[in-house]
Amino acid sequence: MKKQQLTIIITSVITTIVVIVGFILLMPIIGPRYMHPMMMGEQSVPNSLNTSTSRLSDEGLFQVSWSSDSNVPPLNKIHSWTLHLETADGKPVEGAEILVDGGMPQHGHGLPTSPEVTEDLGGGDYRVEGMKFQMPGYWEVRFNIKANGQSDLITFNLILE
Repeated sequence: MKKQQLTIIITSVITTIVVIVGFILLMPIIGPRYMHPMMMGEQSVPNSLNTSTSRLSDEGLFQVSWSSDSNVPPLNKIHSWTLHLETADGKPVEGAEILVDGGMPQHGHGLPTSPEVTEDLGGGDYRVEGMKFQMPGYWEVRFNIKANGQSDLITFNLILE
C-alpha cells in the first residue's frame, strides 16, 4: 500500500512540474495570441484617439513628428524611428535629451524593449533604436523632451494590425 501511494505522489509531482515548465516555455509563443485578448476584456480604443505622426507637445513647446524605417511599424521586429523635433515656431532643435517610454494602455503593459535615442542626426532629427511592438492593437509611445532649458512631453498613439 505504501509503495502505491508513493508512486501516485511521485507521478503527481512530475506531472505538475511538466505542466508548469510547458506553460512557462510556451507562454511567449501562445500568450500574445490567446491570453492578451482575454485580459483586454471589453475595453475599446478611445473614439477621439489622435493617431497623427506630427503634433505639438503637451505644453506646446515643440513640434514633433516621427517616421519608421518602414511605412507602418512592423510587429515582432525590432526597428528604428526618426524623431524630428522643432520649436513651436519651426526651428530645428539640436542637442535635446529625449527619453522614450510606452506600452499598451488597455493591457497595462509597457513596451517589450527599452528603446532609446542613440544619435542626434542634425537638423532636428534623432535616431530612436530598439522599437518593437509584439502584438496588434492600440499602443502609446511617449517622449520626454528636454532642450533649450525647457522640458515637455508628447504621446503618439498607434493602432497596429
